[in-house]
Amino acid sequence: MGVFTYESEVVTAIPPPKMFKACILDGDKLIPKIVPQAFKNVENIEGNGEPGSIKKITFGEGSQFNYIIEKVEALDNDNFVYSYSVIEGDALMNTLEKITYETKLEPSPAGGSICKTTSKYYTIGDFKIKEEGIKAGKEKALGIFKAVEAYLLANPDAY
Repeated sequence: MGVFTYESEVVTAIPPPKMFKACILDGDKLIPKIVPQAFKNVENIEGNGEPGSIKKITFGEGSQFNYIIEKVEALDNDNFVYSYSVIEGDALMNTLEKITYETKLEPSPAGGSICKTTSKYYTIGDFKIKEEGIKAGKEKALGIFKAVEAYLLANPDAY
């Protein structure tokens, strides 16, 4: 088994408390509403979002994948940190044991946020991660993030 780590940063005009609440705390409801082609629905299987909770995400039409099962690893409302692992689903493609993501929102000098994400891919056997696969996944995640940002800019009283 190998572990491959990728890091990324995105800057947004939305301050950390508002972006964290919309994207992380209420994302299971908001994202299917504003980006239905990304997520069809999110179902809590165990828990209510706290660490240890397990949820099933069913992807929207047009996605190359059907669903994933996620486990919440950490949730720090005070420091705007959220970590979860994809532990099951066709997105693991029988080549990954799991994928762990940690997202942290920090204040930016301009008054918005810097969203820092660390992704760790735990491979099965000698499988090697392809850069283009990672890039495609990051672009989809960025699209969702930007959709939440656009929603919040268009609806300043939300959250």
